[in-house]
Amino acid sequence: MFNESNCTVLLVDDLAENLLVISSLLSPHYRVLAASSGERCLRILASQALPHLILLDIMMPGLDGYAVLKKIQEMPETRDIPVILLTALADAGSEELGLQLGAVDYIIKPVKPAVLLARVRTQLEAHQARSWLKNQNTALEAEISRRMAENDMTQQVSIRALAHLAEIRDPETGNHILRTQSYVQLLALKLQNHPRFTDTLNARYINLLSRSAPLHDIGKVGIPDHILLKPNSLDAHEWEIMKTHSKLGSQAIEMAEKDIEHPVEFLTLAKEIARWHHEKWNGSGYPDGLSGDAIPVSARLMALADVFDALICRRVYKQALPYEEARLMIKSGSGQHFDPDIVQAFLDHFPDFTAIAERYLDCD
Repeated sequence: MFNESNCTVLLVDDLAENLLVISSLLSPHYRVLAASSGERCLRILASQALPHLILLDIMMPGLDGYAVLKKIQEMPETRDIPVILLTALADAGSEELGLQLGAVDYIIKPVKPAVLLARVRTQLEAHQARSWLKNQNTALEAEISRRMAENDMTQQVSIRALAHLAEIRDPETGNHILRTQSYVQLLALKLQNHPRFTDTLNARYINLLSRSAPLHDIGKVGIPDHILLKPNSLDAHEWEIMKTHSKLGSQAIEMAEKDIEHPVEFLTLAKEIARWHHEKWNGSGYPDGLSGDAIPVSARLMALADVFDALICRRVYKQALPYEEARLMIKSGSGQHFDPDIVQAFLDHFPDFTAIAERYLDCD
């Protein structure tokens, strides 16, 4: 509800009699500040609590009303204050200029008390309504941001929890999720401006990719313990069962998608990564024998990240390779196992990959 007693009006006029007459009309209803020049008006705006409305005379020595209005509009802190121009100039050109410069109304002198009070009240009510709406919007935006951040955190925690289900089944992988997630993100960032990848690897895609990466081995929850936890090499039959984890992972994510009304982008990438991160550039991978660019970018990035991490980490059936030996093996797989440009990005920034490995070290 409009409360006029809480409103402050700044009156600007170089004639003392005008200040006296208009102040006497306004002061029973509002708190009135007076300035006898444009320069004084600007000093008041810079040094005191801002008024809710400015009544600004046009014809003043020094800074005239138009110049003051321009200054008010240029300052972020004052541009939202409504300004009513006061002038003896009744021509349409003067009125149009004032409105173009940002004035909300135009009152011809000598002022009629009833007209002045009505227009001042109208503009103050409108200003108060705009301020209320702005505050409501700010509060709403803050609440939306809070809820989005909360949903984002919940989503990330849920993803990590699901990913750890696979990790718990295969305890030797340790920090594998954190390392591969970081490798994939690093590769994507380094390839962001590469001509082959620039259309795909935008900031949003990289964020979704990083979020999706931990789910790449979620299908391992469907592999029997006697195969997943076998302390030595798998036989041919066991290996065929182990390879099904890629399809199992993508199918599990696809089933989860059926329970939601709209597609979720990061789940699309998660399905790609889960199903195809064991495909090879030359078409000899699994489960679908995809080759070259037919393999989604997300899966190509994860393929290198996953193999590099497997090479440098100890397993019950093998020792960890030194970083340099793993680097050479990745290099030898360029154009065979891996996309050559992704391999080149890996080689160009190899120290960054070893730094990630050291940061999340758990493969003693």
